[in-house]
Amino acid sequence: MTILAYGTPAADQPLDRMEITRRAVGAHDVRIEIVFCGICHSDLHQARSEWAGTLYPCVPGHEIVGRVVEVGAHVTAHNPGDLVGVGCIVDSCKDCPDCAEGLENYCDGMVGTYNGPTADAPGHTLGGYSQQIVVHERYVLKITHPEDQLAAVAPLLCAGITTWSPLRHWGAGPGKKVGVVGIGGLGHMGVKLAHAMGAHVVAFTTSPEKTADARALGADEVVVSRNADEMAAHAQSFDFILNTVAAPHDLDAFLALLKRDGTMTLVGAPATPHPSPNVFNLIMRRRSLAGSMIGGIPETQEMLDFCAEHGITADIEMIRADEIEQAYERMLKGDVKYRFVMDIATMGGQRA
Repeated sequence: MTILAYGTPAADQPLDRMEITRRAVGAHDVRIEIVFCGICHSDLHQARSEWAGTLYPCVPGHEIVGRVVEVGAHVTAHNPGDLVGVGCIVDSCKDCPDCAEGLENYCDGMVGTYNGPTADAPGHTLGGYSQQIVVHERYVLKITHPEDQLAAVAPLLCAGITTWSPLRHWGAGPGKKVGVVGIGGLGHMGVKLAHAMGAHVVAFTTSPEKTADARALGADEVVVSRNADEMAAHAQSFDFILNTVAAPHDLDAFLALLKRDGTMTLVGAPATPHPSPNVFNLIMRRRSLAGSMIGGIPETQEMLDFCAEHGITADIEMIRADEIEQAYERMLKGDVKYRFVMDIATMGGQRA
């Protein structure tokens, strides 16, 4: 079927309305009418070919929420009318140890929601800046939030799971002191989730003017990371630090804040490498520097259910489809609190 989407034919061209096709619904497929799609910094990197390997035409978007309109003959978990979500993954090999453990995000055959290999035209996946999408049932998530929160749920499908997965894996919870570096699209979700999990949360920001906002998000304390005295007051005191900053910076300043056996996990992906940390900051206190990438399907569902139970959504700003380029420019300047979400109805035209 032919539907409307917003994408670009080349790295140097702006995103604009285009027509794309979606495959017919197979036995295990779910066809979803997309209502809202979150705008991730990864979308900008990919559309503008700032990361190697972008395939064109490029239709970004992997924070998708909408309603089921058709299911395949063998689908049992989803029904027409259900509210559902699709995150960063639409396929994987389904047979490797990672897939068997529900960690499809680490499968060598993982297929991203856009720019991934597929038999569907045009030979690579096209994402959620579009009216509809067809996805294998395994990668479709149930949404139990109230329908009027649907737009603010969309960013949970990337920003939410990207922060939830490491917080869960490294045991954030009661009795743990957890730091969140950066108060942006990822960081604001990290603060909300760590607080709801019962940890003592310290937010790190370079901007003193974000102090009140960080506390409103759930931070117990806020540290201006450019203030040496404020940083020194927390030396060797953290069990875990979640670093969401997507720009190169001094990791040693934060590693020094970890307790013995503490871990700092990186989830931000800068375009150029961080300065190499001093190995003595690691070996002298048996500290760990780690990384984490999104999350598997079961833990994404767990995160959505947790957020619904605790009334957690993202802080968003709604945009029209034709405002996407302006949103990208504002996102580059950090001028958003804290996630843009596209209203798919503003694409116009008739839905297929």
